[in-house]
Amino acid sequence: MIYLDNAATTKVSEEVFEAMKPYFCELYANPSGIYSFAGRSMKAVNEARKSIADLIGAQPNEIYFTAGGSESDNWAVKAAAEFCRTGGKHIITSTIEHHAVLHTCQYLEKQGYEVTYVDVDEYGVIKLDELEAAVRQDTILITVMAANNEIGTIQPIKEIGALARKNGILFHTDAVQAYGHIPLNVDELGIDMLSASGHKFHGPKGIGFLYIRKGVRIGSFVHGGAQERSRRAGTLNTPGIVGIGAAARLAADGIQERMEKETALRDYLIRRVLGEIPYSRLNGHRTDRLPNNANFCFRFIEGESLLILLDQQGICASSGSACTSGSLDPSHVLLAIGLPHETAHGSLRLTLSEETTKEDIDQTVEAVKRIVERLRSMSPLYEDFMKKDQKKEV
Repeated sequence: MIYLDNAATTKVSEEVFEAMKPYFCELYANPSGIYSFAGRSMKAVNEARKSIADLIGAQPNEIYFTAGGSESDNWAVKAAAEFCRTGGKHIITSTIEHHAVLHTCQYLEKQGYEVTYVDVDEYGVIKLDELEAAVRQDTILITVMAANNEIGTIQPIKEIGALARKNGILFHTDAVQAYGHIPLNVDELGIDMLSASGHKFHGPKGIGFLYIRKGVRIGSFVHGGAQERSRRAGTLNTPGIVGIGAAARLAADGIQERMEKETALRDYLIRRVLGEIPYSRLNGHRTDRLPNNANFCFRFIEGESLLILLDQQGICASSGSACTSGSLDPSHVLLAIGLPHETAHGSLRLTLSEETTKEDIDQTVEAVKRIVERLRSMSPLYEDFMKKDQKKEV
């Protein structure tokens, strides 16, 4: 099997798995207990919190554990909207956000909030001039992702953070795809809230966190007990927390070397696909993109058929966000960057990890070439296009 869907989820690393194991059957105490057995669990939770905070230049007491990226996004956007509503009911986001943000914003619109969805350019970069023009007296929150989960484009977070700070607006970023993959520093980037999820960087599923800058006053999202300094009720998922902490430590080790390796393989993949498969295009920014992300569109084919045939050859890939698998609609991200529906339907997302090899890439490219050629040979649209093209040459 060749696994190239690391944006959907990653394999739990062996080190992370080993770190988690004792907290299932040996050190199983509820960390909230006052006895020493529980104290060992709480010590492990606090160590994980520090590891997570260190990776983004935050303080441990600014990290709040959640069930994952979607909960963190919901918490940040809904709680900020509710707490700041006396100052206004206007929110700004982009047209290519993850649905955890977009659907939350749509929910808030039904509650009387107004949301401005700022466009992106053909590479998926938010239009900063439109973002600045969208700021109003009653704007209370800007939420823009650090890097897009489908096309990999990295957003100008520092500029957005500075704009938000200048206007006294809270700034939240969905960093689910970016955390652990590229350097992030919340102070340097002017971030007030940041969401991340463990399973995107070799941690376990079902655990994430929300960074909330000290001094940012937003309410609780899950009500009940006094866990997480009374901001997120529920018994702490100690094994998951230990796992995400271990994954954060591993991500911090050698991040630059890992980025360089993945970038080199990614660029090799892009060169081969664009150079050897006609009528293909790269989606997203050519250089300002995640090191492990390559997203393509192939004209005259259906992406779903391509994925099924790749799967038959043992290659795991996707056409976009795993959260929208099963949808017949083309990606909202690809439509937002200006692709027509018929082109957006022929998309393929390949996302690498540090374990991906050049041989994996070569096998995948050869498979994609064969499959695209096969699918086009059965396409009446492609046949008509080629006939017209040949007439032009004559």
